Amino acid sequence: MRNRLFISSLFLATTLSLSAQKSATITLSSDQGEQIIPKEIYGQFAEHLGTCIYGGLWVGEDSAIPNINGYRTDVFNALKDLQVPVLRWPGGCFADEYHWMDGIGPKENRPKMVNNNWGGTIEDNSFGTHEFLNLCEMLGCEPYISGNVGSGTVEELAKWVEYMTSDGDSPMANLRRKNGRDKAWKVKFLGVGNESWGCGGSMRPEYYADLYRRYSTYCRNYDGNNLFKIASGASDYDYNWTKVLMDRVGSRMQGLSLHYYTVTGWSGSKGSATQFNNDDYYWTMGKCREIEDVLKKHCEIMDQFDPNKNVALLLDEWGTWWDEEPGTIRGHLYQQNTLRDAFVASLSLDIFHKYTDRLKMANIAQIVNVLQSMILTKDSQMVLTPTYYVFKMYKVHQDATYLPLDINCEVVSLEGERNNNRQLPLISATASKDKDGKIHISLSNVDVDNAQEVTVNLPEGLKVKKAVGEILTSAKLTDYNSFEKPDNVKIAALKETKISKGVLKLKVPAKSIITVELQ
Repeated sequence: MRNRLFISSLFLATTLSLSAQKSATITLSSDQGEQIIPKEIYGQFAEHLGTCIYGGLWVGEDSAIPNINGYRTDVFNALKDLQVPVLRWPGGCFADEYHWMDGIGPKENRPKMVNNNWGGTIEDNSFGTHEFLNLCEMLGCEPYISGNVGSGTVEELAKWVEYMTSDGDSPMANLRRKNGRDKAWKVKFLGVGNESWGCGGSMRPEYYADLYRRYSTYCRNYDGNNLFKIASGASDYDYNWTKVLMDRVGSRMQGLSLHYYTVTGWSGSKGSATQFNNDDYYWTMGKCREIEDVLKKHCEIMDQFDPNKNVALLLDEWGTWWDEEPGTIRGHLYQQNTLRDAFVASLSLDIFHKYTDRLKMANIAQIVNVLQSMILTKDSQMVLTPTYYVFKMYKVHQDATYLPLDINCEVVSLEGERNNNRQLPLISATASKDKDGKIHISLSNVDVDNAQEVTVNLPEGLKVKKAVGEILTSAKLTDYNSFEKPDNVKIAALKETKISKGVLKLKVPAKSIITVELQ
């Protein structure tokens, strides 16, 4: 069962000008939860793009920046605290130009290459298979490898799988041992190409479907390592791509990917990450919520071919995409991260939780210094973004049981061609019960101007004495964390909660995100 939304009134404008306290009602059904929210919904994505890898995750063992075997100590500790469940690598578009053998062996012998997709930067391959898989082991997260189909060969991908996962007396396993790793890694998720309709080869779905069948045949399971093979899926509204792959590949794939970005357009200016008005903010909220319609339609197509839901849907790229920050390198996609981006994260995660009968993974783009990142670095400095704090507040939902909600709130009508006449609820929420029986509710007040008094009707018989929570907000939507002011937007304790006779009362300030635990 998914959340039910009731509209109590409609504002025919894109901005709300009256400053007042509004109200909303949520009814929690703790006895109807069946679906588990896979922890992989909180997955991350690291591409060889800009300073995501070099200067972000990796500085090398000889760096003056504090590091653990070459991994930045500050970034590593922040990610460890976030409980990252799965990390996708090496791309993205980079994956289909990446030849894995260039990234193994002594670093001084690794050949350089030009990163043609992202600014023409010279890639020295000092961060390769060993560096990535060792990082995943240290973080305790599952690696997700994106294989090269666009410019690679079947043999190349097959040998990579053998190199990573075979414990036998085989050529690639012995090469791995020669390079310092005796025991094979466990690698579950394998992407067979990336964006094969675009940067991954500009293919038609019919052609890619046959390529997938060929490449995946030779990606074998070694020594108890069972691959979860993922086909390169559609870009947002390309429903035909999903239809063709479900028809022509079907159960030969365990997963099918999907990409969706909250972006104003793919040509020209995408808008500033930090300079925007309320209309821009409401448009962004409407655009990010459109992912629900996109998920529904792709799921419906998959259901026609796979009613038992054996093939998973994986949203392995999502997030905001703004113009690069002024003064940064073109093609490196470095953007700041404001309270607006935090709302995109919270509203998106609320939606993802509802579709986990089919949606089994999501990977926000990207983990450090690129697009809607968790972390920004500059030389030895590091800041956590508002999006990082949303993921931290929401990590309580990982592997918890999804609990349906009925939400009764006011809705804004975003009129005009730019807004596609979208309807935007001013309250978004999600709830779950963890393995210890604790219930967590996350809630976003999208309203720029007005506080909301939210009444949560708790199930009869649920004995709750108090609610303890956290809140993320700031004075302005455009606020962000800079290297000069790293704590401008951060989590604080939520003070205004009250429980009486099976009803939880929350006073939620304008433009704020909260998570509460019922105790």
